[in-house]
Amino acid sequence: MAMRWTAPAPGPVETWSFDEFEPAPPGPHEVTVRIHAAGVNPADAKHVATARPGTTYPVPIGYELSGEITAVGPDAVGGLGELSVGDEVVAFRVQGAYATHLTVPARDVFPKPATLSHAEAANLLLAGTTAAEMIQVTRVAEGETVLLHAASGAVGVSLLQQARELGVRVIGTVGPDAEDSAARVRRYGGIPVAYGEGLRERVLDAAGGEPIAAAWDAVGTDEAFDVSLALVPERDRIVTIVDPQRAKKDGVLWIAGALPESARFRNIARARILELAASGVLDVPVARTFALADAVEAVRFVMTGHPGGKVALLP
Repeated sequence: MAMRWTAPAPGPVETWSFDEFEPAPPGPHEVTVRIHAAGVNPADAKHVATARPGTTYPVPIGYELSGEITAVGPDAVGGLGELSVGDEVVAFRVQGAYATHLTVPARDVFPKPATLSHAEAANLLLAGTTAAEMIQVTRVAEGETVLLHAASGAVGVSLLQQARELGVRVIGTVGPDAEDSAARVRRYGGIPVAYGEGLRERVLDAAGGEPIAAAWDAVGTDEAFDVSLALVPERDRIVTIVDPQRAKKDGVLWIAGALPESARFRNIARARILELAASGVLDVPVARTFALADAVEAVRFVMTGHPGGKVALLP
């Protein structure tokens, strides 16, 4: 029997339920996937922590997965073409990845890059498409210097790699005593600087006289906003994925996967992110894996804010 995690009602992860269920057979334009790994993201918990308009409970948990197709419905065509039983695939912008099996729209299913393990592939697309949109909305171009807040996190690491491919120089903030985080930023081509008092001056020193053309915020602190506003001349080249209220107050950009424009962009961006991974440009550092039955522990680990890499559930 298949197993899955659901949120029976709005609330913390401790209220989630791990139950047997019968996966629906694939209908037209659908496939069923045996899940080998599910990506764990803060959004998995945040989106069911409180009541949200239009949400009907129980809610299956998890947005991205990697696995193997076990059944193909009529007229099912994947995001990049034909799909067959036995194909190794990834799926993103689906609902219910914290499971052993899942039936999903074929359009959200893509070939798994051979360069990545299932645990890595299951964590590629949410962070990768978010990073791609941050680059796109701030109009960053080759040769520019950009400030990145929370550079060693999942979105930050993808930003560093995508920026390096574009020829963009990135100065990235890390904890003042976080040498592992600083090493991760250097590994992916960034220049680490410690956040805290004096951040503006340290960023300017790292820039070496070059202007800061844009800022990408993945942490949402007042310091991140204040320093970005002080250094970036054009407010529409500052973007946050964390704090819509501060973004509105300061006249900077806020993006989120639930926004229609963001959803459209990220759906299109999936193919490009997979191409970059398949060519070796993008990798996904995985800090830890957990058994599917230990999903609550895995989410708690991610929500500490400093997991040191991505986390995957293994059914």
